[in-house]
Amino acid sequence: MWDRSSSRSSRCRAVVATVADAWSRYVMGIGEAEAFSERLKRELQALEAANVHSILENEPLINEGLESATSCVEDMDEWLGIFNLKLRHMREDIESIETRNNKLEMQSVNNKSLIEELDKLLEKLRIPSEYAACLTGGSFDEARMLQNIEACEWLANALRNLEGPHLDHTYANMRSVREKRAELDKLRNNFVKRASEFLRNYFTSLVDFMISDKSYFSQRGQLKRPDHADLRYKCRTYARLLQHLKAREFANELRASTKASRNPTVWLDGSAGSNQNASSADTSTVSEAYAKMLTIFIPLLVDEVTSPPYNFAGKKSADLQALNESLHDLLDGIQEDFYAVVDWAYKIDPLRCISMHGTTERYISGQKADAAGFVRILLDDLENRISTQFSRFVDEACHQIERNERNVRQMGLLPYIPRFATLATRMEQYIQGQSRDLVDRAYTKFVECIVSGEMVGQVGHVTVMFATLDKIAQSDPKYADILLLENYAAFQNSLYDLANVVPTLAKFYHQASEAYEQACTRFLNSIILYIPFQLGLSKMDLRKVVKSSLSGVDKSIAAMYKRLQKNLTTSEELLPSLWDKCKKEFLDKYDSFAQLVVKIYPTESIPPVSEMRDLLASM
Repeated sequence: MWDRSSSRSSRCRAVVATVADAWSRYVMGIGEAEAFSERLKRELQALEAANVHSILENEPLINEGLESATSCVEDMDEWLGIFNLKLRHMREDIESIETRNNKLEMQSVNNKSLIEELDKLLEKLRIPSEYAACLTGGSFDEARMLQNIEACEWLANALRNLEGPHLDHTYANMRSVREKRAELDKLRNNFVKRASEFLRNYFTSLVDFMISDKSYFSQRGQLKRPDHADLRYKCRTYARLLQHLKAREFANELRASTKASRNPTVWLDGSAGSNQNASSADTSTVSEAYAKMLTIFIPLLVDEVTSPPYNFAGKKSADLQALNESLHDLLDGIQEDFYAVVDWAYKIDPLRCISMHGTTERYISGQKADAAGFVRILLDDLENRISTQFSRFVDEACHQIERNERNVRQMGLLPYIPRFATLATRMEQYIQGQSRDLVDRAYTKFVECIVSGEMVGQVGHVTVMFATLDKIAQSDPKYADILLLENYAAFQNSLYDLANVVPTLAKFYHQASEAYEQACTRFLNSIILYIPFQLGLSKMDLRKVVKSSLSGVDKSIAAMYKRLQKNLTTSEELLPSLWDKCKKEFLDKYDSFAQLVVKIYPTESIPPVSEMRDLLASM
């Protein structure tokens, strides 16, 4: 380091001395400019050479510095790589932590919502201690009747809240819900048994007491009207309890005593198999039980309005409204017993909803709204309940049709086509009164028009059944028209009798007929022998085409018949009519060809149409 500094100082002194010497020469001899310039160049070259020599002398030091710097750079690069790796891992850890935090937050929100839902469910499942005491072992004394009625109403509401639509279907199959429902049923049955026994004994002893007490009756020489005020008071005290027990016990006994085989709810599913055989079971006792329930209780409920002392005939509408509101409060809960009969009948045979709907309609038409408002509301609710249950059956049947799409590689007659005719026949047997509208709406739901896109049949509007048929046909374009015409023909054949008497079915019958004709036309066109059209055909070319196409035409026609026969292996009964259509279509096309030849080549002769007609007739 010291040598480098001293060398630099020496060079500087030399430069200064040179400049000073040059200056002195300049001052002393200004006319020697060129010599002065040359000297400066030599001095500069000497200085540069000295610098290069100095650099070369210090090369080891420079190399050592460069190596040290390179090592530092490599160390720094290594450290930067380590830091980058750690930062990448840290970034991944942070992202993982954020993901877990998001999941934990979502889980926390879900848990909170779940706890809220479970709290609501637990609230439905919880039996208040005061009601539990009344229902399990409480007294039926007059002073306790208000508590007993409240407990009875709570129990009715609790059972109703554990059934659809009051309870979400996702909860219906939970073990705790099933157990609680069973517990409430047991509680209800025990309460009904206790209350029935008490009332039976109570009124028996009350009547016996009144008969034995002479003060209630006339004495010798003294006539008096029997005083039943105490008896009426006792009856009013226990009236609501009697109302709760009377309908419920009757409904339970009605269901228990009615024997009927359960009919399937699966009618149109292709996988239903042999279950269809059970659909012929007689379930008339089910709808008869419902009719019996209405026959017995509707008059009793009407009497609550039309009998003294509650006869409000001629009173203002406000009085009737107040009476109906009071009756609603008194009889609220009895509708659940009617609903139970409807739901029970639906489970045995969903189609019995049709006859129950007709029965309800008859009772509705026979009631006067101003005379029995509560009864009218009850009947309207029953009608809605029956319609809702029947709609469930119709929706499920539609899903059964659509499930046929899963097995798209199907050939021949689709199972739901003839089964629909069986279903329609059964539905027509159950129609009563205005339930015609209910059944027609069901037909509309099964086969009502929904706008479809391009379909093989091009019917314009496509039914649910026909749309499913079309999708299955499109899965194999080679046999699409065969599948369509076979199933449209089966639909027409199976519904022919019903379509003559049911306008709604007649509409779909004609729709299927149109689709059948179109499928037939496309299929027959695919097997009929064509003479190809060629532009600018000479007479000589025409003769060649006619000779190649019509020589051995009888064999070609026989081949068409064999092809038609081969494709109709599952519907051979269609072969005669389709062959007639095929011959007619062939003859029409040949007639058009002959007319075209006469028009363009009037001097050329081809086999006449009559000859071709005779040939077809002989085959």
